[in-house]
Amino acid sequence: MNDGQGRVARAGGRGARRAMRAAPDFEMLPALKRGLPECEPMTPEQVARIDDASMSILEEVGVIFRDDIALADWRRAGARVVGDRVYLDREMVRDLISTIPSGWTYRARNADRSLPFGGRHSIFVPMTGAPFLRDLDDVRRWPTIGDLNMFHKLSHMSPALHSSAHHIVEPMDVKVSHRHLHITYSSMKYSDKTFMGMTTSGKNAEDVMAMCEILFGREVMEETPVTTGNCNGNSPLVWDETMLSAMRAFIRRNQPVLCSPFVLGGANTPASVAPAVAQLNAEALSALAYTQVIRKGAPAIYGHYLSTVSMKSGAPMAGTPEISLMNFMIGQMARFYGVPWRTSNLLGGAKTFDAQAGYESAMTMNAVLHAGANYIWHSAGWNEAGMHCSVAKFVVDAEICAMGYRMAEGPRWDDFEAGLAAVRDIGPGGHYLGHPHTLENFERAFFMPRLFDNNSIEQWQAEGSVEITARALAHARALLRDYEEPKLDAGVDEALRDFIARREREIPAEDALNTEY
Repeated sequence: MNDGQGRVARAGGRGARRAMRAAPDFEMLPALKRGLPECEPMTPEQVARIDDASMSILEEVGVIFRDDIALADWRRAGARVVGDRVYLDREMVRDLISTIPSGWTYRARNADRSLPFGGRHSIFVPMTGAPFLRDLDDVRRWPTIGDLNMFHKLSHMSPALHSSAHHIVEPMDVKVSHRHLHITYSSMKYSDKTFMGMTTSGKNAEDVMAMCEILFGREVMEETPVTTGNCNGNSPLVWDETMLSAMRAFIRRNQPVLCSPFVLGGANTPASVAPAVAQLNAEALSALAYTQVIRKGAPAIYGHYLSTVSMKSGAPMAGTPEISLMNFMIGQMARFYGVPWRTSNLLGGAKTFDAQAGYESAMTMNAVLHAGANYIWHSAGWNEAGMHCSVAKFVVDAEICAMGYRMAEGPRWDDFEAGLAAVRDIGPGGHYLGHPHTLENFERAFFMPRLFDNNSIEQWQAEGSVEITARALAHARALLRDYEEPKLDAGVDEALRDFIARREREIPAEDALNTEY
């Protein structure tokens, strides 16, 4: 029986349970099956009002598709195209998005780590895209491919993280034109969980698809998703050739993309929650509809990146109440359309792993879980508005995801009668510490964080007055010492390396650096 922290309750004496607690356990938690009701602040009439406003934007304002292939596709589909602006009839949009699956199974390299997705199932995915990191010494610096490998190992060992993502940090010692190859290989090599695929260009996305075919086989990719891409819109109301070409590469191979407007509330949306949601809903719908023009019935995910900007400086902010409200509303809209949706999690704007980072992250996670998101991205490491990934925050965030997982499962009822029997046994004035029900259930009854200190101040001082950042970095070092690589099949590994070597010869990169694994 799983305790919500990756440990399995077993029979045995007190010594056996103590040994079990001390032993590291990196078994991945199943996909979260949410047991809490969603927070839905909009009435059915307000949902209809957002839908109507978004459809009116698509019909009357239009969306720019800066891509000749997409424009030709829309013309063939029957849309009105004027220059590079596409006007979409609401009935066309509804017909197209109705063919998106409401859920599927993600196939992982380790089939035991495959994941149901959509509906009430959610997965936690680490952050990506950081141009800096705060390393094992808490020093802010440029990342290397070795740092990316490290984060993929930590992802693999974190029970509540369901994916190794892709470029958690940008490996600055690898040439940009070759980077997608080595990022994808690292994702595949150092973890056997599902992962994300690079969408930095159409050609790069095609390389990722080719590597996925080497790893999984064409037939598996036709049957079910094995990876996830992300395509960011240029809000307001623009999709560009880079993202659209990558979208086509994924969707043609039956692999889902996150259709993600990049929202800086008040800067590239109206400075008000409800009309901002109407705009980003229109943007997301236009991309979701296009995925079905590319391939009818292909999986796709309603996406967004949400931030609000300071009206004083224009800087993006995390953890604000308006972001929570938008998450609640977007969850309602995604369920209204019957499509799975993505959001961002545990976002911090602080420059170090401090109280601000913790408060912002906690605000975000609680909203995300109550909003009912399916693909919960940026779930570990994000700080400084995404400019760096912190090792300390990464491992603490991973534990916070396990805490959120346990909360979102909802109350357990399987031992209700046994617990009530304990009340009768103990009676007034007693205690439960030695009762058989307590001894049987203490491992799973209440989440016991490993990285938070709940001891007395005297004990904390006697143990060196160690604060959370130092504890987290020590924990990360311990995890890395215990890491065991989930070995790739030798033939698959050789084929992947051969593919990378061939593509490096074909892609111009005169000053590319040598990369070793």
